[in-house]
Formats: sequence, C-alpha cells, structure tokens
Amino acid sequence: MRTAVVIGTGLIGTSAALALAARGIRVHLVDHDPSRARTAAARGAGTEEPPEGPVDLAIVAVPPAYVAATLADAMRGGIARGYLDVASVKGGPKRELEAMGLDLSGYIGTHPMSGKERSGPLAATADLFEGRPWVLTPTRDTDTEVLNLALELVALCRAVPVVMDADAHDRAVALVSHTPQLVSSMVAARLADADETAVRLCGQGIRDVTRIAASDPRMWVEILSANPGPVADVLAGVAADLGETVRALRSLQSADEDKRRDGATGVEDVLRRGNAGRARVPGKHGGGPVAYETVAVLLSDQPGELARIFADAGRAGVNIEDVRIEHATGQQAGLIQLLVEPASAPVLAAALRERGWALRQ
Repeated sequence: MRTAVVIGTGLIGTSAALALAARGIRVHLVDHDPSRARTAAARGAGTEEPPEGPVDLAIVAVPPAYVAATLADAMRGGIARGYLDVASVKGGPKRELEAMGLDLSGYIGTHPMSGKERSGPLAATADLFEGRPWVLTPTRDTDTEVLNLALELVALCRAVPVVMDADAHDRAVALVSHTPQLVSSMVAARLADADETAVRLCGQGIRDVTRIAASDPRMWVEILSANPGPVADVLAGVAADLGETVRALRSLQSADEDKRRDGATGVEDVLRRGNAGRARVPGKHGGGPVAYETVAVLLSDQPGELARIFADAGRAGVNIEDVRIEHATGQQAGLIQLLVEPASAPVLAAALRERGWALRQ
C-alpha cells in the first residue's frame, strides 16, 4: 500500500491516518466538515488535497448510519482499488450495500476494537490500535487483494487481526462493548442527583465502573441505533439477573430465616457467576487470564513519586504487570496498587520497605 483516502476524520479515522502517515503512506483526508479535515492534516495525518487518481485503499470512518451511503458513493466514483469501513457494527451496512446491488468484491467490513471517551481529530493518536484486536468480516465475495490490503492496514497500525462473521461480530460487541456502555451510564446516572456527601465517598470501584460513562452520548446513540436487537437481548439477560438480585436482597431483609438463607444464596449465585465471567476476560497482551499479587503502597501526591517507586521496583528486579491508583478523599495522598507475579510479591514488598515506602496490607 502506498496511498489511501480516509473519509471521516474523527477519532478512529484520524488515528488510522496518523499511523499510516507515520509509516510513509500518502494519506488524503476527506470530511463533510472541512475544519475537522484541516485539524487532522495539521496534526500530520495527511493532506486535504484530493488524489490525482485511484488510491490503493479507501477507509470509511463515518457513523454506522452513513457507512453504506458513503461507501456506495466512493465505490461508484472508483476512488480506490479496495474499500473498507471501520464502523462498530458490521451486519447492517453489509446488507444495505447488498440491497443497493453493488459489486462487493472490492469491499471488506472491519472494526478496530479500540477507542477513547473523547472523540474528534484532536483526541486521535497514531498508537491507538497498537496491540488491540481489529476485526475483519470478509465474505465469499471479498477479493483476495482487498483482504490483503485490509491485513496490511492492520499491520501498519500494529493491531491484531481477528476474522469473524459480520452478524457474529455484532452479537459479540453487543456483549463486550455496547451493553457495558449502557450499564456504566445507568450506574453513573444514579450519581447525578445523589447527595454531595455520598458522592464524596466515591472510590476506585465507582470510578472503574463509570469511566466509560463519560463518552459522547450522540456518538453512542448512532452506534446503538445500528445494533439495537443484539444489545436489547443482552440487556434482557442483565435485567433478569437484576430482578432476581433485587428479590434476593429483599429476602435478606425478611424476619424469616429460610427467606434470608434463600436471599443469601441468590446474591452469592450472581457474585459467583460474575467471578466466572470475569475469569474469562483475556489478560495481558490478549493472553489467558493471569492471577497477580497486589503490593499496595501509600503514596504522597507530589512530583517524582511515581518515577521513584517504579525505579525502586526496577532495582529489585521486579516487573510491574499492571498499576492501579486510588486517590484519598481530601488528602494529597493515595494508594498505588502494584500488580506483580505471585513469586515476585514478597521480593518487591521487602525491597520497598527497605527503601522507606509505607506498605498497606
């Protein structure tokens, strides 16, 4: 691949353009809002100048509702040798294109499984896709050359290709992406009118659960509108669990010992099923789940403290697998949780104590 057109210079389109441009691909930027294309170009994502002839690959990065029409215009205009989209829903656009009677041998649907709470070209980064799954949904009609162009794009963005059926993809993202967004928003919505005293008690748990609730509502309405059925199916299962859990909690309030016992069993059941589901979430670098030990250290909120503790861990010869930070309410301090291999935990704890760090059991 030597040339590409990116149609839609939001977070995903601009990030792909930045990655391609950084690797020597000449990228042409198109957007219905010229100011967004200018912003992307100013950041080094490519040029606003139209290509002189057909490019190697056209990347359509517009909201799901506009994917089919945008692709159809591009394909009829013959602007590229191959065409793909990066929308988060795959089945609907494919069926729309089929209904238009277009030759789809030059097209492949794709979806990079990466994003941020922020949107737009200013939020884009060239490394957004590094190490992340990038789903490809070829059909029997997809030309081998187009599949190879898509695989080259994934490689240039340093993502990991995953091949799936389009409808299977939509059911999967309903479970692992779209429903979590709604559930996060529902939990965060409880905070909107909560008493300030309660909100001030927010800790890392509520921050973890509500992080993605900060996402752009307009963007998510567009995404959910393109995949409502599978999302509703998953939410129906969540709703059933919620109903059973509410009933179990009410039973725990009962004066009847048998009802309390049944209530405890019901709550324990959903918690244990949650454990089982969480254990299936892929671990570091997409590998199997790994159980790490946590070394918790009290940390003052001042410049250089993070660098100092990481340096001390390095001197101890311990690799930090993951990090979590919980900030103390009303104090310039916090708790840093260093996740390490179980065998390394006592080594790290001893080394940090020796260097004067205050550990928390």
